[in-house]
Amino acid sequence: MIAVRTAALLVCLSCPAAAEDWIALTGPEITQALTARVLGYPDGTLQDFKAGGQTIAGAARGRWTVQGDLYCSVWPPSDRWDCYDVARSARGLDIRFTGDDGSVTVGRYVDLQ
Repeated sequence: MIAVRTAALLVCLSCPAAAEDWIALTGPEITQALTARVLGYPDGTLQDFKAGGQTIAGAARGRWTVQGDLYCSVWPPSDRWDCYDVARSARGLDIRFTGDDGSVTVGRYVDLQ
């Protein structure tokens, strides 16, 4: 019985989909995931990612780009670009942005709800 439990545990640990429900995105995948899409956030904000690199969230207008495997954005009046790791939920509905400081923001595609 112990051998069966151990084998079952090893099988479960070797299944990445079961152990992880977020899939890290590469630069090209980030571009594909965000270009011409709108994400909604828990606070009700909608963020529109324009193909030309403009991003709009409420009344705020910023710029976005992909550098390597990171999503980067700048929001005037600041001229500082902040970059984030990006992951997609296994179901494909949510996008997670993780900052250098460990902060996490999750948005959901408004057209896939």
